[in-house]
Amino acid sequence: MAFEFTDDNFNETALETDSLVVADFWAEWCGPCRMITPIIEELAKEYDGDVVIGKVNVDHNPQVAGKYSIRSIPTILLIKNGEVVKKHVGVISKQALADLIESHK
Repeated sequence: MAFEFTDDNFNETALETDSLVVADFWAEWCGPCRMITPIIEELAKEYDGDVVIGKVNVDHNPQVAGKYSIRSIPTILLIKNGEVVKKHVGVISKQALADLIESHK
């Protein structure tokens, strides 16, 4: 199951880790976000222990969403060593996201 990032845990779990982090910014009312959810869940299982893959509900975590200027959802950030190395806005296929993960591991 994908990790749940929050305003309270984001710095510790996403920025202060040696692992690559994939953060999916989403909301319950967002149709395209619901399309990506199964992809995020599958990749979280496949990369368990290697890559931290999780979700940030923008409605419940406005501080993190604001910090990264999330204006459209879904937005996926790849974070390495505390820095955003890739930002993708919109729907993405499982293979395309897996390729992004592999290119930044």
